[in-house]
Amino acid sequence: MGKSSPSDIESRTDNARAPQSFYPPMSKPWFPWLMPTFVIVNVAAFVYTMYINNCPATTGRHRCVFPSLGRFSFQPLSQNPLFGPSTKTLELMGGLEWILVVKEGEGWRLISCIWLHAGVIHLLTNMISLLFIGIRLEQEFGFLKVGLVYVISGFGGSLLSSLTLRSSISVGASGALFGMLGAMLSELITNWTIYANKVMFFK
Repeated sequence: MGKSSPSDIESRTDNARAPQSFYPPMSKPWFPWLMPTFVIVNVAAFVYTMYINNCPATTGRHRCVFPSLGRFSFQPLSQNPLFGPSTKTLELMGGLEWILVVKEGEGWRLISCIWLHAGVIHLLTNMISLLFIGIRLEQEFGFLKVGLVYVISGFGGSLLSSLTLRSSISVGASGALFGMLGAMLSELITNWTIYANKVMFFK
């Protein structure tokens, strides 16, 4: 048997003492279909809201923004600067109004308001955020968990709005988006060591 040189022994000793990086096996990402579906539902709800709004018939064609759009044209900017329907239409479609929930018992508005938006600007900002955050979470945790986070967070946001905004109508998916953002941040904090080790590994 051949003898190992001192340099070979030291090399094997150094390799044995070197810290071993452990990474848990990567699970196969889920196919994201729920969040894009939610986006389609929100956009469809807004288009239908604008159809019901019918600015030329209720406000006057000469006062509507982009009257060439017909009944899909927007309310005057003095009424809605976000390029959207009137407050009355949002209320009709299920917007959250405190007095209707508490006094009239219309609790369904706590859910319906999540799918409504006050205008094009409001819709675009929320849907871009939903795609950016939601698809990432759905790939990681699946549609069931992410869907529950979305609905429960949206319901919680509606409850908070009903307690604080008693003189105006509340619509939008902001509460649901904040809930999903919190879920993403909690996942990042929980697995921070894994992400930090990967960064160090590739440096």
